[in-house]
Amino acid sequence: MEASQTFVSYRFHVHTAGEMEVFYDTHAHLTFPDFSCELPALISRAHNAGITRIITIGTDLESSQQAVELAEMYESIYAVVGWHPNDLETAPEDVQDGLRPLCVHPKVVAIGETGIDHYRLPSGNGGSEADDLIWKKRQVGIFRQQLELAVELGLNVVIHQRAALEPTLKVFEQYADKLKGQFHCFVDDATSMERIIDMGSLVSFTGIATFKNAEEVRRTIIATPLDKLMLETDSPFLAPVPHRGKRCEPAFVKHIAEVVSELKGITLGELSRVTCATTHAFFPKLKLP
Repeated sequence: MEASQTFVSYRFHVHTAGEMEVFYDTHAHLTFPDFSCELPALISRAHNAGITRIITIGTDLESSQQAVELAEMYESIYAVVGWHPNDLETAPEDVQDGLRPLCVHPKVVAIGETGIDHYRLPSGNGGSEADDLIWKKRQVGIFRQQLELAVELGLNVVIHQRAALEPTLKVFEQYADKLKGQFHCFVDDATSMERIIDMGSLVSFTGIATFKNAEEVRRTIIATPLDKLMLETDSPFLAPVPHRGKRCEPAFVKHIAEVVSELKGITLGELSRVTCATTHAFFPKLKLP
């Protein structure tokens, strides 16, 4: 079946409460101000949708500390701590010292979100090409530091690679025999996915999979081995259909799961079983619900 045909069938497929399956949101930003006044209600909506585990992601030291605090407050929340490649203005020369104490927390399951981003560069905001080169070099340096810390502590990494898959892989491949990466919000083609899988890592998919113009993403999902993918919202961004254009939240994983299950030609129950098992294997500190 063509991906576009699958998308149309999804739009009219309804699951009753009695058919509810368990899924995890492996990438959300619950520390963002978008959620500051309603976390208990948001978590309740997620649980009501069958989303029993939420991994909230740090983007700098402060948000990483806040992620750990949320993990301590809520049983269903776990944390990933790290520096995002677009948030390095305030990063110290060495980010390891600040992150290391957080990483040993029992509910910190990985390091990240780290990686490389060439979508937003200084030249796009009035800077020069020379500024771009300096910024790219800094991103690579901070990325390496977090990969080295992950190797030291025996953790995996959550990887951001927007408009920069090749430079991201060039760095990551030097560590691929020591750790695994979740290449999050994956939107590249099946050939790129296969390169990542061949390195022992995996990919995760967001609400983009439900977008009408995301044919390539759906083709990649079809080609991805079932046990090499995870589901995520990247909340508060990228809300899936039928919520596109609104603020995203973890409960919406269910909409992504419905698309992926139809693309893969399997039941929601099978998708639940395999993706949850994959998530536990990638994040060993994550406890069963």
